[in-house]
Amino acid sequence: MTTTKLETIANAAGFDAVGVAPAVRAPHADTFHEWLAAGCHASMDWMARDPERRCSPELVLPGARSVIALAMNYFVPEPVPPEDSAVRGEIARYARGRDYHNFIPKRLRKFDAALVAEGGQQRCFVDSGPLLERDFAVLAGIAWHGKSTMALHPKLGTWFLLAAVITTLEIEAGTPTSDHCGKCTRCIDACPTAAIVAPHKVDARRCISYWTIEHEGPLPEWIRPLLGDRIFGCDDCLDACPWNRFASASREASFAVRPASQWPLRDYLKLDDVGFRNLFEGSPIRRAGRQGFLRNVCTALGNVGTADELPALEQCAINGDAVVAEHAAWAAAQIRLRIS
Repeated sequence: MTTTKLETIANAAGFDAVGVAPAVRAPHADTFHEWLAAGCHASMDWMARDPERRCSPELVLPGARSVIALAMNYFVPEPVPPEDSAVRGEIARYARGRDYHNFIPKRLRKFDAALVAEGGQQRCFVDSGPLLERDFAVLAGIAWHGKSTMALHPKLGTWFLLAAVITTLEIEAGTPTSDHCGKCTRCIDACPTAAIVAPHKVDARRCISYWTIEHEGPLPEWIRPLLGDRIFGCDDCLDACPWNRFASASREASFAVRPASQWPLRDYLKLDDVGFRNLFEGSPIRRAGRQGFLRNVCTALGNVGTADELPALEQCAINGDAVVAEHAAWAAAQIRLRIS
């Protein structure tokens, strides 16, 4: 298969960049093992299950010859701010529209079908399987590793999602991308919790995205003030990257901002289980669950809320489950301290 044909297939499937890497052991395999050994994955135990499979494509697909890296632009400009003065929260840009896990796999099935027609066998992933896909995106020549550990693209900046296809087809590999970050440390400087503990190393135990999405149960008190108004994820290190000046709006309508991500914070506190599931149907936010999301909302209100939020928080402190009620009481106490 020629590179031109591969690009045509990728573009038709909705991807914005494609490249090919050899199916070798991931360059950062040893670093990944060290990162796990240091406990930097926090409670994400699934990352430590059979970690070598994430590093070696042949362990995932025997006979693997190539890894195809695919990028999809998800950048959507900030929506027009509502005219009211209600307090709202910050949601990571990728999570404001539809969950990419619901539609990128469909695009990958189209891509896979084209490779099957060429005689290939494939395994396809969009951060849903055991593969260090950023390493292979760099080897394929479509990205480089930023100091934040995020992959960077010269035209898409930081605003893209990666998918990977391991195939038995031997396809001409691209040229690995060189690092274009230079001496810039804006992403490191921007991190509100100093989670980027060294260039190219993030400790999830300090990362707001980890605490607001992956962590279950109460938030430790030390992290709560650092969340600010963030209620799902954090884009600070991405927003800081100067390569984003070249970013353009995604052609994928599924990333368009949904009204559910723009609600006043106190209105989320009225959601019961059914209401939460219905409001965030097909959204990445469902990953946090109602308890985790309302926990985050209460924490944000504790940081940025006003006296107007006190009635909703007080009601939540009485009627919420134990985790949400505790965070609602904490938030109400923080607001009273500010207005006293």
